[in-house]
Amino acid sequence: MIALHEFNQLPEKDALTLLQPCVAIPGWADALVDGRPYSSREALFIAAQALTQRWDEAALTQALSAHPRIGEKPAGAQAEAALSRQEQGAVNDRDAALAQALREGNARYEARFGRVFLIRAKGRSGEEILRALHARLENSDAQEIRAALEQLREITLLRLEGVISE
Repeated sequence: MIALHEFNQLPEKDALTLLQPCVAIPGWADALVDGRPYSSREALFIAAQALTQRWDEAALTQALSAHPRIGEKPAGAQAEAALSRQEQGAVNDRDAALAQALREGNARYEARFGRVFLIRAKGRSGEEILRALHARLENSDAQEIRAALEQLREITLLRLEGVISE
């Protein structure tokens, strides 16, 4: 974690490197870095939230390239993979029935919507995630794009909270 005043003074390349694990949408990080200096952490988060409102289906597709299936522990040493492992900590892979239900739900979701199921896992139990997955399978395509984008916004801002302190 880095203090806001340090973030404001980082060279552009270093600031971008710091933000990249928050979301795999480079334009978001670029715009946030270009908006420096921020007078407060609140001002940074207002700007970050406003930038997420610009996202559309293309941005969602771009971001999902870095997201594992829910219930599957991401491999790799990248910072985003490490964050995903932490965020999905509540999905107990020792619960075979839950793991199987998530695999089946993921397959149904991918067949239905053509992309991985995205949900903010942090703070949710595996059972809550499974219920949300089943509920979202009932969404229309447009509803699901909105729901997935909202989840992406939540994930991104939660990750940003873990990067920048006051």
